[in-house]
Amino acid sequence: MDLGIKGKRALVCASSKGLGRGCAEALAAAGVDLVLNARGAEALEATAAALRSQYGVNVTAIAADITTEAGRTEVLAAAGPVDILVTNAGGPPPGLWSDWGRDDFIRALDGNMLTPIALMTALLPGMIAQGWGRVVNITSQSVKAPIPALGLSNAARTGLTGYVAGTARQVAPQGVTINNLLPGIHDTDRAISLDGGVVNAEGITMDEARRRRMATIPARRYGTSAEFGAMCAFLCSQHAGFIVGQNILLDGGATNATI
Repeated sequence: MDLGIKGKRALVCASSKGLGRGCAEALAAAGVDLVLNARGAEALEATAAALRSQYGVNVTAIAADITTEAGRTEVLAAAGPVDILVTNAGGPPPGLWSDWGRDDFIRALDGNMLTPIALMTALLPGMIAQGWGRVVNITSQSVKAPIPALGLSNAARTGLTGYVAGTARQVAPQGVTINNLLPGIHDTDRAISLDGGVVNAEGITMDEARRRRMATIPARRYGTSAEFGAMCAFLCSQHAGFIVGQNILLDGGATNATI
């Protein structure tokens, strides 16, 4: 399918690996020029070089911490006007409700709620002015069905979801769509971190931790960054202009809900 976005320009956050890279690759395959951001310069430059070589698109790599004001300023200055924004940031650590204080919640909100909002605030006016734009926020299946050990993530990402619900409907008349992608477990570093926590807590092997988690997923496997990226690219396409303010699960059926 021709997504109709060849020549567009996208800013993809946390895109050196994992789900962010999956989104960047799918957009590059559709002919979209990219501004990539991540904190680690080495992995980021390697990803940028690979995408330039494979897809022949223009790729700018900006190593910075997007969750800080200084990092956002640097990235936005380098990006300039963009047609597509994909927000993404690593989730806060798991734990118990009794483990977290105010500072923990502020860090979670900064990373997983306030940073995406700041990026949208900066870039939506340009999209509105040109009458076309796409925003995709990578959140989590936990906004549909909270995960007990991920209370920080549950809180911050649900806050972002509420913000998007109203904002998406305000900008839709100007040809700009905002939607959220809700990943379940995918074969990324985040999965390794979460499974590693189970290994340490229960004294089992990583293979056993993965087998146990897969048994809870109707698809009986972890997702891939490539299939996640394909859905992201579709939401950014010319075909998705009637999809507004939605929360789309990609979790292999793990969230047991009808709506």
